[in-house]
Amino acid sequence: MANSSPQQWKNVAWLTALGSAGILLLSVGLNYLLLFSEALTPFGRSMVTATLLPVIIGGPLLLFIGLQRIELGHYRKELNKSATFDSLTGCLNRTVFTSMVDRRTTRQGSSGPRSGAFLVIHPEHIRSINLRFGLGWGDEALRLIASTIQSSVRKEDLVGRIGTSMFGVFLPGATEDDAKEIGERIRTRVAQAYFAPKGTEDTLAISVGGVVFENELEFEEMFRSAESLLSGVEHKPGFQLSHLHH
Repeated sequence: MANSSPQQWKNVAWLTALGSAGILLLSVGLNYLLLFSEALTPFGRSMVTATLLPVIIGGPLLLFIGLQRIELGHYRKELNKSATFDSLTGCLNRTVFTSMVDRRTTRQGSSGPRSGAFLVIHPEHIRSINLRFGLGWGDEALRLIASTIQSSVRKEDLVGRIGTSMFGVFLPGATEDDAKEIGERIRTRVAQAYFAPKGTEDTLAISVGGVVFENELEFEEMFRSAESLLSGVEHKPGFQLSHLHH
């Protein structure tokens, strides 16, 4: 309620005042009617008052509170979602993605290598799409590329939007062959995706830089190494993969 406007506070105050007045009038009216009822003894009147008033007043009040709790739960769920996922692409946002990658690289068992692969994916021609068709179509291209990436990885892999037009893919336990297969699958599917801004079919393309590691590495180290490989394929879609040694 910290950000509530003065008008919202006025509405709450009016609702509280009217509700209190209504409950008071209902209680007085009911007791007045029961006072002149010859069919009820004083004990019977008190029992009617004791049971009827809580039902009339408490029932709607409890229903209202229950509905408010449901609505609050919905807001909390939406808030958690917005704090975890990128609103445009549905991928993990950079903060959450970075944290999850760092946790998973250090969480693996102490026996055996903490191995895997990390890919940095840069969509090409997004600026050109924005200039030719508008920012909305540039956003649509990013959404399409993101959904293609997500549908091309394994269940245990993580996909995050780590820049305005850059994605990261963490492949825990992946071998060099796994990383190559997944990276090439993503590139092929993006190129085959149907994208027709304003009815004009256009081809999407991405550049991929990736590193394979055999020992525990932090996100920033993997990211810098993978991103540096993109300079070799900049402005020319391709896939570069290297090995990292801790």
